[in-house]
Amino acid sequence: MPSPNLQREFAERVIQKLRSAGYEAYWAGGCVRDQLIGRVPQDYDVATSARPDQVRDLFGHRRTLAIGVAFGVISVLNGRQYAPIEVATFRSDGAYLDGRHPMAVVFTTPEEDARRRDFTINGLFYDPLTEEVIDYVGGQEDLRLGRIRAIGEPRERFAEDKLRMLRAVRFAATLGFQIEPATFAAIQSMAAEIHVVSAERIGGEMRRILVHPQRALGCQLLFESGLLAQIMPTSAAEFVQDPDCFHNALRVLECLETKSLAVAIAALNWNSGDAKSIRQQGRSFRFSNKETDRAAWLHDHLSFVDGATTMPWPQLQRCLVHPGIQELMELANAVLGATHEGVLLCQEKLQLPIAQLNPPELITGDDLIAHGLQPGRYFAQLLETLRNAQLEGQIQSREQALELVCLLYTSPRPRDATL
Repeated sequence: MPSPNLQREFAERVIQKLRSAGYEAYWAGGCVRDQLIGRVPQDYDVATSARPDQVRDLFGHRRTLAIGVAFGVISVLNGRQYAPIEVATFRSDGAYLDGRHPMAVVFTTPEEDARRRDFTINGLFYDPLTEEVIDYVGGQEDLRLGRIRAIGEPRERFAEDKLRMLRAVRFAATLGFQIEPATFAAIQSMAAEIHVVSAERIGGEMRRILVHPQRALGCQLLFESGLLAQIMPTSAAEFVQDPDCFHNALRVLECLETKSLAVAIAALNWNSGDAKSIRQQGRSFRFSNKETDRAAWLHDHLSFVDGATTMPWPQLQRCLVHPGIQELMELANAVLGATHEGVLLCQEKLQLPIAQLNPPELITGDDLIAHGLQPGRYFAQLLETLRNAQLEGQIQSREQALELVCLLYTSPRPRDATL
């Protein structure tokens, strides 16, 4: 990620170059919002009176990309240490026939450009050369009040782009703002229309909500707005049927101190659903298989920590050496509490030297074959029995492991692989 200071300097130079060429140009959108509330912007967008071909001529075709030219957007490049800056011509949008994108754009004035945007806090312009805020939509007042308000008629804004409903929830949660009543009512009445948005875009917003420290607020707003019932119908139905289940999920989400998407998913589902439903959620949001599988594993193995004090050591040990153990302990701390006896025992065991916590296996399948056993499905059961005996301290060497094999097997066919 580029340095915020370097990126800001680059964004200022873009403005200066456009101004020197006689064009109107301002920073626009999220970078203005973040700067005004005291956050360091991570990226910058520029809005200008220059047309796309004029932007390319000014900065050079080798330093620009025209990927978004259909919407009047040109990306300006400045080497690997900088993120591209999107330079967009002031525009108004035509009809949104697909619920996501305008069919056409018309180049226009800064004021009309501001009024076609989603929320007032994102409709601000900023002149970094004069340090002036240009506000056509009342965004500064809404920032002061901590309010998410659609520009113009909320239903019209959401009809243009249905993803804006999820964005309203995300902004409210991540900024700690409230959604203005008319804007929230429009989301509630239109929530069922979120399905016109692609799974990837919905999943992207869900990811941003779930990995943020205010994830509990985000999930509460999703539930109250009716969006959760549309994008996670099984979970939402269970939460409606059992409000305590939902309140407990929110409590756990509030306790999390993690950026792990897998932990957040498992926390939302910890007292409801199962691994199958979690995998269905992950697929529906197009989360990676690794994240989805990890969330399902966390859900299934929370009980290992809860029952750690009575669980056979080989079974608990296999859980403690799993790559996801630190995420499991994060989840367990939030669900069970740091003073839970199972949590304390697991934390104690995790402090053991690795040679004691996870000693190398004494014997392998190749050793069994060399010992005269014919390969078969029973190998896995036999190796597990040997591993259990090793972890419980009953055998400590390869020779002792082979002696145990002889006791368990008098022929290549298994007799009973239990001790």
